[in-house]
This record gives sequence, C-alpha cells and structure tokens, in this order.
Amino acid sequence: MTRTEVRTADGHRLEASRYAPAGNARAVILIAPAMGAAQRYYAPFASWLAAQGYLVITFDHRGIGASAPRSLRGFDASLTDWVTHDLAAVLDFAATEARGRDLVWLGHSLGAQVLPMVPNASLVTRMVMVATGNGYWRLHDLPMKLRAGLLWFGIAPLVVPLAGHFPGKALGVVGDLPAGVIRQWRRWCLHPRYCVGVERADAAYNAFIKPVTALSFTDDEFMSARNTDSLYALFRNAPIDAARIAPSDAGLPRIGHFGFFRKESEASLWPRILPALATPS
Repeated sequence: MTRTEVRTADGHRLEASRYAPAGNARAVILIAPAMGAAQRYYAPFASWLAAQGYLVITFDHRGIGASAPRSLRGFDASLTDWVTHDLAAVLDFAATEARGRDLVWLGHSLGAQVLPMVPNASLVTRMVMVATGNGYWRLHDLPMKLRAGLLWFGIAPLVVPLAGHFPGKALGVVGDLPAGVIRQWRRWCLHPRYCVGVERADAAYNAFIKPVTALSFTDDEFMSARNTDSLYALFRNAPIDAARIAPSDAGLPRIGHFGFFRKESEASLWPRILPALATPS
C-alpha cells in the first residue's frame, strides 16, 4: 500500500491509498465509502483484493478521516461537494490508473447510492453495491425508524447549530460530519425518493446502464429489505444481479451494515464478489 493524494477541481486535497498487486492488475477497483466511514476501515479488504490481483484505491472525502481539518466546526462541505468534486476527482485518478483496464466502482452504502450523480460516472465499467439502499427514514424497520426519527427531528437540528458540525462520535451515531453534509443528508432521508427526489436526478439515474452486482444482508440494521428494494428501483435501466444474504448463509453470527468489510468475513463473504469482478465488460 502506498499513500497518495488527489486534488479536486475546487482545490481540496484528498488523502488516498493505492493497493497494488504483485503483478499486472486484472482491473482497478475504487472503493467508495459509506457515510462517515474513513478509508482505513476498508484497508483489510483492499489488501485482500490486491492479493487477488486487483489494483485498489481507497480515499477519504473532505471532512472525513485523513482528509479532515483539525476541527470540523464551520468547515464548509456538502454532499454535493462530495459527489461533484471528491468522487469525480478520485474517479478520474482511478481511470488514469486503469489505463484501459476495467474500472469497478465498489460502493458501500452511500458510496453505491450516488454513483449516477457523479459527473464522470460513465468511466465506470460496472458497479458492486454492498449494504446499500434508499435512506428514506420511513422505510426502516421499526427500531431504526424510531432512531432515525429522533436523529432527524430532534438531535441533528438541535446539535449542529450548537457544535458547528455533527459530533457523531460523541453521540455514537455515524461519526463526525461537516454541518453541510448532515443537513443535506437529512433532506435526502426525509424524502421518499431520497437523493433522486431532492436533487431531481431522475435523468442521471435513468441514464445509468452499467451492470450492477448487489449484496445486502438480512440483519442490516440500517437497510431493511424495503430500503434496499426501493434503491434498486431507482436504477431503472441498469441490470442488477442482487443477492440478500443471512448471517447463517455465511456461517457468521452477525453481518449487519458494516460486517462485510471486517476481517472475519474474509473466508465466507469476500470471495462472493469475485465473479462480479471477473465478469467481461
């Protein structure tokens, strides 16, 4: 693994990492993270993919992980910045690394939700979705619906103006986020059609036609089957090969929203995406 940086069109520096295989890479895989997740969380999985012969790129959005300033109070960033600048810049970097090889977008949660809105999404050969869905709060199962209602109608509107950002680590929710990110995400999660409805992005989602492989999990605390199916429906013209996996199917006590990327999933879950990576364009 080597560390590098990617410059965005609006002048931000993003910390990124490059996991190279021993020989020539079969393809390039860009891991687009979940909301608030730092790239270090994906390091074991990225190293494993490199050992399978893939060149893997991970990164931190502005305001997250190694791309965050010392303090997020007053830090100016939005989901629109992440999509139109950060993701676009990292995708350009990955395309340069690909040099004509397949370029696979592996999106975890938010990272899979937003690809059609990335301006240069056409550079992607195909996408793998992991633990993702429409974030509309009323689609959650009851326990998460209650937590989401408390977050969106109570905690976030109260805390963000006081703290100047969202102090998720202290609250045990998501992680620390810039104020503009949490506010825009709140608008998305309060709309039945999520980002597509708020950002009026129907044309972008209808235009996305690249093949998709999607893995979801029956014990995902954030994404019920309703959340997941509702997101798939937004990709009207993309062929989606979807599998919903129970922990017992993988011989694991739990998977949840983040468990796929943990080291204990290496033997039972990680090989399941290899056929999708090897599929011819």
